[in-house]
Amino acid sequence: MPTPSDVELVQRAAAGDRAAFAAIYERHRTVVYRFARLMSGSDATAEDVTQEVFVTLIHTMVTYEPQRAGLLTYLYGIARNVTRNRLRRDRRFVALDAASLKAVSLKAGAAGVVPDSDDPHDAASRAEERALLRRAVLSLPSRYREVIILSDVHGLAYAESARILHVPVGTVRSRLSRGRQMLAARLDAATAPVRTSPASGIAGPRIERCVV
Repeated sequence: MPTPSDVELVQRAAAGDRAAFAAIYERHRTVVYRFARLMSGSDATAEDVTQEVFVTLIHTMVTYEPQRAGLLTYLYGIARNVTRNRLRRDRRFVALDAASLKAVSLKAGAAGVVPDSDDPHDAASRAEERALLRRAVLSLPSRYREVIILSDVHGLAYAESARILHVPVGTVRSRLSRGRQMLAARLDAATAPVRTSPASGIAGPRIERCVV
């Protein structure tokens, strides 16, 4: 039998079909969880947010309008609101994985790529750089952090990010550009060691890009 669409599953679930709701949950829970984890930095918080998102869906399915947004876009919107509410109460470390960190830093223009190696020194250096990038992402205001996660990490199109954030596409573009600039600047500032100028003997900053 053909795989039912999200719209079909929502219609069946709204009519009381528990198997249909379970199918929705299995289809989309990983993406919702990953978004919540990237935004909150906490596995436990991401689990709670994911559960709350789907509980909210249970209560709002009858008002969901598929012609206005796809189901995943709708779930992103719920996850965004739930996560932001949690972050207001409990600000945590952003736990981006290595692949996500590379994607974010490359889009920000703030990274080369350090190849993996068995050298313990290289491994320690990469871990330190990733921790630096996590802190830089977390330090961004939420309106920039969320658009970077949606567009640079999750790879959503500008139009879809705009629907999730309830802003024009132009706002997504401008926030993404500004967020990348802020991220690159903060990484530059954090990785600029003090050096002595040969001409003056005065210590000054040296800008080095954060490599993930």
